[in-house]
Amino acid sequence: MDLNEREQNTKMFADLLLQAFTLIVIIFTFLFMYKIPQKYIAKYRATSSNSVNLQARRHFITGAQHLSKSRQSRDLADAKLAVEEAEKAVALDPRDAASHILKALGLEMLGFKKEAIEAIDVALSPLAVKSLAEDERGDALFKRSELRVGVSGEERVEEVVRDLVESVKLNARNVKAFVLLGECYERIERKEMAVEAYENAIRVDSDCMVAKEALNRLGES
Repeated sequence: MDLNEREQNTKMFADLLLQAFTLIVIIFTFLFMYKIPQKYIAKYRATSSNSVNLQARRHFITGAQHLSKSRQSRDLADAKLAVEEAEKAVALDPRDAASHILKALGLEMLGFKKEAIEAIDVALSPLAVKSLAEDERGDALFKRSELRVGVSGEERVEEVVRDLVESVKLNARNVKAFVLLGECYERIERKEMAVEAYENAIRVDSDCMVAKEALNRLGES
């Protein structure tokens, strides 16, 4: 092999090394640009989300404490604070139905029943309902029904009945839901259905005087 061939081979080998090095640099650059930042961004988002959820939960707990105080003392100032804390929690985590329900309960204490119904509507909407267990969803349906009975006319009773029927399916231990269902059936003159609802209430709570009195009344009629 003469000198020129050796030089050519050396140059070719150097070119191959340079190309391999360049390829390696490109690969690592690609990984850095598209993999590493994504990993840290995802981690940051998860941390940020956890932090937001934690703040929302703190507002929820504070609001629940104010609501409890308001119920014990009948102090509307605490009910107002409960609503404010619930709204802060909702702003941070609108998908948490519990905060919407807390807001509804505070609004109810303040006498704003229509606004309370709207808050529960959001809690039961596709946005937030997945955060509720079945029995919690049943209780939310009962609460909405209870509020609707207080502000709606006779034309809305059928709608309330549908909510209550679903409520007792989801939570068959809610005595108040069975009683309210019985009362609604009475209002639309479905005596047999009312009797069944009151009997179910007594099966859950044998000391339920409201249901017993209703059954006695219906038995005499």
